[in-house]
Amino acid sequence: MDRLSALEIFVTVVSEGSFSAAARSLGMSKSAVSKHIAALEDRLGVRLLNRTTRRLSLTDAGALYCERANRLIAEAEDAEAEVSQLSSAPKGVLRLSAPLSFGIRHLGPLLPAFLAQNPGLTIDLKLDDRLVDLVQDGFDIALRVTTLTDSSLMVRRLCPSRVVMVASPDYLAERGIPAEPADLKEHACLVYSNQTYGLEWRLVEAASGNKLTVRLGDSRVRANNGDILRFAALQGQGIAILPTFFVGEDISSQRLVRVLSGWEGVSNDVCLVWPHARYTPAKVRAFVDYMVKALGGGTPPWEDCPSLSRGLPPSQG
Repeated sequence: MDRLSALEIFVTVVSEGSFSAAARSLGMSKSAVSKHIAALEDRLGVRLLNRTTRRLSLTDAGALYCERANRLIAEAEDAEAEVSQLSSAPKGVLRLSAPLSFGIRHLGPLLPAFLAQNPGLTIDLKLDDRLVDLVQDGFDIALRVTTLTDSSLMVRRLCPSRVVMVASPDYLAERGIPAEPADLKEHACLVYSNQTYGLEWRLVEAASGNKLTVRLGDSRVRANNGDILRFAALQGQGIAILPTFFVGEDISSQRLVRVLSGWEGVSNDVCLVWPHARYTPAKVRAFVDYMVKALGGGTPPWEDCPSLSRGLPPSQG
C-alpha cells in the first residue's frame, strides 16, 4: 500500500477509536486494518498506538505522527481540489461534525435537500457535543453553537442563538413566578452541567445590556444535555435556561413559558468552521453556501413565533 493510503488508515483508526470502527468506515476487514498499522509501525521502527482489550491510545510518537499525517492528508486533498478547479462539481465525502441536539433538530432536516443538489457528495456526519479538533480528527467542516473568538480556523456566522429561561405553566402555578433574578434562589433550577461556572446563571438585561451573575439555590436536575433539561422543564421539575432552538416550539405552543422575559442568558452564534487552506474544497464551499441560504441573513426558523418576545407578568405568588 502507498504511503498516503497508510496515513489515511492510521488517522481513521485514531479518529474512530478502534480497528473495528475504522474498518467499517474504510470498507475493509479489521484484520487488514491491523496489518497495515503493524506494517506502518515496522517501517517507522516505533510503536504508534498502545493497544489494550478495551481501548487504543496514542504514544508520544503516535501523537506527533498523527498531527503531521493529518496535515499531509489535508494538503493532498487541497492539491486535488485546486487541480480540479473552481468549476468542478462537489464530489467525495464531506466529513461533518455538529452538536448532538442541534444536529438532530435543525441540521438533519436540511441535509436531504443538500444531497439532492449535490449528487456527487456523500455526508459522513458525527454528532458530538465535545469540541472536536478538525485537523486531528479528520473533519472537513464543523457546525458549532458557541461564542466566536479569534481562531486559526475559517469561520462563517450563520445566525444568533438566544438563551432564555423557561418553565411549565404547572410549575409556575405551584411555585410562583419570579419577579426578579434574585428570586431564582427560591426556585428549583435545571442546570446544564457542561458549563464551567457551576451553580450560577450569567444573565443579560435586554433593555440595558447590564450583566448579572445569579447564584442558584435548589438544583434538582443537572445534565450535560439540553434535551434532558427540556424534558424536565416540560414535566414541571423547575426552571431551565436553554437556547431558543431547543424551546422555541414549546414556547409557541405554550407548553413552556418564558420566565423573567426582560433577561436572557449570554447568547451564542450558530457558525461553521473549517481549516485554513489556500484553496477551499468545492464540497466545503457548497455546504457553506447552502447553510448560509438556509439559516443565514434573517430570523432563525426556531424563533419565528411572537411568544418568544413575551413572558409572564410577575405575580404575587
